[in-house]
Amino acid sequence: MKKQPLTFWAGKKAYEKIRRHGLSADDVQVMAGAAGGPKWLVLNRLDRAIFGNWLAARKAPLFLLGASIGAWRFAAGCQKDPVEAIARFEKAYMQQAYPDNPPPEIIDAELERILDELLDRDGPEQILSNPAFRLSILAVRCRKMTGTDRKSRLIPGLGLAAAVNAVSRRGLGLFFERTLFYDSRQRPPFYSMNGFPIQRVALDKNNLKAALMASGSIPMLMSGIKNIPGAPAGMYRDGGILDYHLNIDLQPGGEGIVLFPHYAEKLVPGWLDKQVFWRRPDFSRMDNVLMVAPSADFVSRLPMGKIADRSDFYTFAGKDQQRMDCWQQVVDQGRHLAEDFMETVETGRIGNRLRPIWDLYRR
Repeated sequence: MKKQPLTFWAGKKAYEKIRRHGLSADDVQVMAGAAGGPKWLVLNRLDRAIFGNWLAARKAPLFLLGASIGAWRFAAGCQKDPVEAIARFEKAYMQQAYPDNPPPEIIDAELERILDELLDRDGPEQILSNPAFRLSILAVRCRKMTGTDRKSRLIPGLGLAAAVNAVSRRGLGLFFERTLFYDSRQRPPFYSMNGFPIQRVALDKNNLKAALMASGSIPMLMSGIKNIPGAPAGMYRDGGILDYHLNIDLQPGGEGIVLFPHYAEKLVPGWLDKQVFWRRPDFSRMDNVLMVAPSADFVSRLPMGKIADRSDFYTFAGKDQQRMDCWQQVVDQGRHLAEDFMETVETGRIGNRLRPIWDLYRR
């Protein structure tokens, strides 16, 4: 049997609906984008196919929610020419280069350069006037010991947060407030998400860039973002801290599909859960989700047998061109994911390839 590049995982409602009726672009009411830094590169060609082709004729509102790099991906996809914007983003992202042990201000400047390339001259205006797409961005507002860039306070603060999280994820609410930056033209279906203290901030052209920077600001590596226009005072950081793989009910009570183009066949609820091996996602929140991800066979054929990730900066330290060449191969191979997705949904074969999402942890 031919091994396919993509796997398709569905929650209970999505599984039943797609098995009976297949999947059309109009079935999708929400898109989810996970945090994960360079891991997004394997999805680059898939994003181009989804935004530049499959959703190109979209007229009904589509709500997009991303954390960290997921929000940056969607900010490119929401522009007038999504394929060109994604290409700009790819080029700028691939060209990252750093000295050994760079201080946060150097990483800050490099990521701001990438974001400026992504947004170009009028990206915020294009995003917030898109006739169909409604972008939302997840960040966290830091509380207590995490609301500082001083390592003497931040390190013990993060350590304590990690210890509390190992006992209960809800305990992270003592350290971080979930912050939802949203397109105010229409409230998203996930507006009332719960589980953590939350701030809700309307996006406008004056705060969209800052919200994106905050959503990707990794503690210890980058500086927190302060004084975001329209947001409560405080320091904001990476949305993946609470919502790494977006284990959130994004379509409560609804019937529409939540499309989740993901880079891995796993679901890690929060950034600090990467070391909490016993933590499992709450699949009751994912009834409407269709997650598409590279298969293990596809990943095994990539350079070094893995998708791009942040460890590559250390593997290729002082060899930036080699890293860029490696990443380019990952991006190029991603075309097989795009081709497989388009063929599978357009031929109606998707129903035969669905697997229950809860089986991710039964293999």
